[in-house]
Amino acid sequence: MAKKRKKATRFRGSQTHRRGHRKRTRGLGNQGGKGMSGSENQKKSLIMNLYGPSYFGGDKTLRRGRAAPRLKVINLDDLISRFDSLINQGIAKQSKSGFEFNLKGYKVLGGTGNLNAKISVKASAASKSAIEQIKAAGGTIEIEQAEEEKVEGKKAEETKPETNKEKKPEVKK
Repeated sequence: MAKKRKKATRFRGSQTHRRGHRKRTRGLGNQGGKGMSGSENQKKSLIMNLYGPSYFGGDKTLRRGRAAPRLKVINLDDLISRFDSLINQGIAKQSKSGFEFNLKGYKVLGGTGNLNAKISVKASAASKSAIEQIKAAGGTIEIEQAEEEKVEGKKAEETKPETNKEKKPEVKK
């Protein structure tokens, strides 16, 4: 006897997997496009599961321009009053000539009182009043530029055309 066909294969929708017409699900349009197309719309949950939320990048407002690095702020009064804790952090040390502070990543602000100690400071930035107070006390201050600014400055110097060269007159033979 020949094998009998099952009854379920003759029910409605069995040929189309209950999706209506055969042509309807055949193309890529029903699948949301080819490859990664539609990844920000209809396939977003799939992409998030596969690649994580960093696939779509950050917020547009954060990409507009690089913000300058935030500097920590410290007052001149705090340098002297917190000298012991700054030594423990490796920021300050005492030498024969006075106190030395390495404040990279800090902006030094002028204090309310008068500075009576001779200090030398290396900082990323300083206010005018801080510079005046340090120099009035006989100290020195050195402001270090950020590494990005140094690189940009060098590139600008390299690209400047040299106009000081003297041109020699051409001699025709």
